[in-house]
Amino acid sequence: MTLAHHRVVITAAGRDFGRTLALRFADRGAEVHLSARTLDAAERVRDEIRAQGHGADRVHAYACDLTAPASVREFAAAVAARTDRVDVLVNNGSRYQHGTDLLSASDEDVVDTLASGATGTVLATKAFLPLLLKSPRPDIVTMVSGCGEAGHHRSDAHDAFYAAKSAQAGFTEILSRRLRDRGVRVISLYPPDFDNHDPLSEAWEGAPRTAKDPLTAQSLVDCVFFAIGQPRDCFIKSFHFEQV
Repeated sequence: MTLAHHRVVITAAGRDFGRTLALRFADRGAEVHLSARTLDAAERVRDEIRAQGHGADRVHAYACDLTAPASVREFAAAVAARTDRVDVLVNNGSRYQHGTDLLSASDEDVVDTLASGATGTVLATKAFLPLLLKSPRPDIVTMVSGCGEAGHHRSDAHDAFYAAKSAQAGFTEILSRRLRDRGVRVISLYPPDFDNHDPLSEAWEGAPRTAKDPLTAQSLVDCVFFAIGQPRDCFIKSFHFEQV
């Protein structure tokens, strides 16, 4: 599936799965607008994509601190200065906090975890919604987590991370219902902890996978492309995965 006519915004694309998504969207021909908390991190991924032969006008880097409303607004304004629409918004940003003991995280860590995952997702969606509504094929993709599912208790993530992901789940649930009549598809992924080896690596692609192996980034990328590639009458609201 070619995405040559798609304009895609990805938050927290400076490393890990956000970087993976930016690389894969670019490989499919999309115009990619990627952000990271620091401009240097975003520019490293931008330059990596350009080094693979993608034109300078097809990939752009921005700084965006999802915990700061003004930064989110500035990010959206900078994208709007380059394009009149956004076809896909990927809400990938969310700070991970480890630890099964509530007391193990500082108050500052708790606030940052909740602000980046929960508040940041709402602010980014709000900021980019006007550009999404100008698209003939608007999709909002949010990387939630199995931690956002009711009754999930298999992760060693901190309670604050569970709280942030539960907030994301509630937000995307109501957003899907309220935006459907406006043609916006809201797609949420609820993966367990997964293997984020670079799916572009030949060595990684050649490794055999079994039912005992953890979910891979490749599978999550495939889910995203499958959902946004469906006809506009097909609303895939969420992907849930068997927990290991």
